[in-house]
Amino acid sequence: MKKLVLLASLSFLGLTAAHAANIPEGMGVLPTQVPVPADNPMSTEKVELGKKLYFEPALSKSGQFSCNSCHNLGTWGVDNQKFSIGHQWNRGGRNAPTVLNSAFWSKQFWDGRAPLLEDQAKGPPLNPVEMAADSEEAVVTRLKDAGYTPLFNEVFGKHSLNYDNMAKAIAAFERTLITPHAPFDKFVEGQGSISKAAKRGMFKVAEIGCTSCHSGVLFTNNDFVEFAYGKDEGLKSVTGKAEDDHVFRVQSWRNVAMTAPYFHDGSAATLEEAVDTMAKVQLDTKLSKREIADIVAFLETLTGEAPQVTFPLLPRPTGQALDFKD
Repeated sequence: MKKLVLLASLSFLGLTAAHAANIPEGMGVLPTQVPVPADNPMSTEKVELGKKLYFEPALSKSGQFSCNSCHNLGTWGVDNQKFSIGHQWNRGGRNAPTVLNSAFWSKQFWDGRAPLLEDQAKGPPLNPVEMAADSEEAVVTRLKDAGYTPLFNEVFGKHSLNYDNMAKAIAAFERTLITPHAPFDKFVEGQGSISKAAKRGMFKVAEIGCTSCHSGVLFTNNDFVEFAYGKDEGLKSVTGKAEDDHVFRVQSWRNVAMTAPYFHDGSAATLEEAVDTMAKVQLDTKLSKREIADIVAFLETLTGEAPQVTFPLLPRPTGQALDFKD
């Protein structure tokens, strides 16, 4: 409940600022604070541990893949590939969404199967196509062998190196990965401007109905909507319900200009193609080339300031290698 109240208050603040700038209803400034669950409070030490784990390839069976492999912080939290490469060079079945601003999402993954970042962080290490670790115990043993025990003890207390705390640390780090102060935000706050094309695009997305789903400070209603496109069953793959067929979480427009390719199947190579397809499939609307260009110009104003992350020095035993598997 606290998380929902905080999100609502942050949205209200953003929308109040937006109203003052005479922009379409339902748009707002990205907050600079994120909701934090009561059972995983933030601390400098926990965030630093989470950063190490985010970049830690020892979470994978082969020692080749880390969270950053698919959600590269040097390229806006994505790998810019249709499907990411995982264990033994296999590829997954869905496009990897950006990790940036994911702390604001109501649920994680395209199908929402993870309620919180902590739940999401537990998935990839055990996924046979991604990191392919044999078990939670195998991941914990690997981290102990690498020398993480004293770091966990410092953050969580004695005998605290376990799979749940691993996920909590990663989630704490990911909550720092937000991208405030986009040109649109500065425009709303009266600290900058955007182009005439971007302003036309801003009003066009409201006029044709895009903001019925892509609204609020994240430019997503954080809900699940049918997208009758491609072969992926979406939420149905989790619930098994016919009414959830081709239902997906509405993606945020924040930094969308930097996270190609687009859609759950990565089938749209360019932002122009994605805009054109969404208008046709979701709104039964045919946009002109100029209208598409204007909308793209607006979407480009939603690129914020990327977090500056220094690559961490990872723990390793002296004089011996870790036991990696093919």
